[in-house]
Amino acid sequence: MFQRKPSRFRRRSNGRGHRQRGGGLGQARLRTKPFSNGHGQQRNNFRPFLSAEKLFEKYNSLAKEALSSGDKTLSENYLQHADHFMRIIEDKNRNQNLNKLDVANKSVEDNKDVSENSQIDQVDEIKNKD
Repeated sequence: MFQRKPSRFRRRSNGRGHRQRGGGLGQARLRTKPFSNGHGQQRNNFRPFLSAEKLFEKYNSLAKEALSSGDKTLSENYLQHADHFMRIIEDKNRNQNLNKLDVANKSVEDNKDVSENSQIDQVDEIKNKD
């Protein structure tokens, strides 16, 4: 019978869960948990683990380090990354401020409605007394 030679190089997994060619038993086992890396914890490869503030500090420090070593191009690259995260921070702060203003306006409107309703009730009571 035909025997395969053992592969010379081991293939490394890049976390994408490629299907293996061959029998159906292995495929059924792989499909039970899609996008799983076998550790039971799902990972999002597109989102950083650090906050935007931490990433801003990280890229600023990397830019300073690259500039001190004489690499202006790499420093500019890191500064562009830092600028990106600064914009994210500004957007987040702007949204938080808008949400606070909306909550404050809503509570003022609610208080206004309550006071108007109580004034109407008082006017009705006075009319009923007369």
